[in-house]
Amino acid sequence: MARPRHGPSSTIVIKLGTSSIVHETTHQPLLSTLSGLVETVVQLRELGHKVVLVSSGAIGVGLKRMEMANKPKSLSGKQALAAIGQGRLIALWDNLFGQLGQPIAQVLLTRGDISDRTRYLNAVNTFKELISLGVVPIVNENDTVSVSEIKFGDNDTLSAITSSMIHADYLFLLTDVDSLYTSNPRKDPTAKAIDVVSSIPSIRSQVSTTTLGSQLGTGGMETKLIAAEIATAAGVTTIITSSKDPKCIFRIIEYNNALKSGSSTPLKSISGRASPAHTESAETPVLALPVARPPHTLFKPSPTPLRDLKSWTGHTLSPAGTVIVDSGAHQVLSRRESGGRLLAAGVLGVRGAFASGQAVRVAVRRHAAPVDPAGKLAAERDAAHARETYLRGSETQPGTPVLPPSESPASSISTIDGMLGTSLHGLNLNDEDTTPSAGAKALPDEDHVLLTSATDDSEDWELEEVGRGLANYNSAQIARVKGLKSSQIAPVLGYADSEYVVENVTIRVPP
Repeated sequence: MARPRHGPSSTIVIKLGTSSIVHETTHQPLLSTLSGLVETVVQLRELGHKVVLVSSGAIGVGLKRMEMANKPKSLSGKQALAAIGQGRLIALWDNLFGQLGQPIAQVLLTRGDISDRTRYLNAVNTFKELISLGVVPIVNENDTVSVSEIKFGDNDTLSAITSSMIHADYLFLLTDVDSLYTSNPRKDPTAKAIDVVSSIPSIRSQVSTTTLGSQLGTGGMETKLIAAEIATAAGVTTIITSSKDPKCIFRIIEYNNALKSGSSTPLKSISGRASPAHTESAETPVLALPVARPPHTLFKPSPTPLRDLKSWTGHTLSPAGTVIVDSGAHQVLSRRESGGRLLAAGVLGVRGAFASGQAVRVAVRRHAAPVDPAGKLAAERDAAHARETYLRGSETQPGTPVLPPSESPASSISTIDGMLGTSLHGLNLNDEDTTPSAGAKALPDEDHVLLTSATDDSEDWELEEVGRGLANYNSAQIARVKGLKSSQIAPVLGYADSEYVVENVTIRVPP
């Protein structure tokens, strides 16, 4: 293979699924695929790129070692096989990379490891140090100790969170198909590949993601869309392509670098593949590029990526409770200039018992049934009034402008519906998870109570999760100051750590 042309240095995360590592029925390692990927990673590093590999396959390798035909159904059985296979898997990677003199490191993570801010930053620093030493980190979920509450669910999600942690430029999801298709190309001969996706919520209506992963894997195309949502929101260009030809990564990077730099020669088209999410008209010229477009689907990164703290809050934490806000607070929080800080004036109630410093859902009231036009106008007037009232809730910001609904900018963050396996609609907000947090302040004894309802909870309203944030006060304290101005927090509670009850709010569902 000719040496790829040198381009700008990038940080690259490559995820390889179980079906690309071991054979689905024999469980033998797919040495040709693994060797090709190892050569690709080493050559990428020689070109100045920084590379992190996310590798599945521990259970598959464990099956081969124990000569078992099928993956056990019990959690303990899967954890035992992961323990058996993980050592052999990392030994396999170390042997292959060692043939080319490339040192590697094993990094095993669970969601619990990064749900605490200090441990999260320690993991980030470890990644940075390994990369600076010229080491290739190989990341996998720590299946041996993971339980459902702290599992990432699949390594697609883990790879997306890893790419966000290290501020990667590219996330490559290597799978057994070369692109995202409108339907399963193995069963539907009319399935069309999609070249570019600008909006993941829009593309969901155009593709079928009902196919599950392999018998050994846990993912499928739906998990890759979820991973793409997480990564692109953090500013990471995400790519789905085939694992059968790992060296395609060079051509994809070269092609997209050329696409960014542009060319003066117009052409009618570059490839005959369909692109429902990014379709050029017949009259629109397409730039001629020095290389042909290799098969892949590219998910465009957000032009306004989430900063690290908001990305951590929105994607790595399990919420311990819910803070219910009115529509005015929701509209203000959706504006980037709000800073993601929630005033007590916009709070209607809380659900669950949580401590300060823990992650919480931010939910807004919605009409449970459609309203007539007159009712809709009344609701809009109520929302405008609620927004104005909310903005007056802080007496430290007398000059805060009140924007009419028509001038309120739309949220730049795409709706993340179903992210990390959580549906935003019809949530059971009484069934709260817990969020480990070393820095969380414990609930005072008198506050060990379950706060059950918002002030306006009735048949006519339902709750919808619209975002997540970090609580500055515990649940009982927020319930006591809900609807009050910031200046009233200290008289009511006896102290005021902050004029905001929740900070670092990431709004996923715009008004």
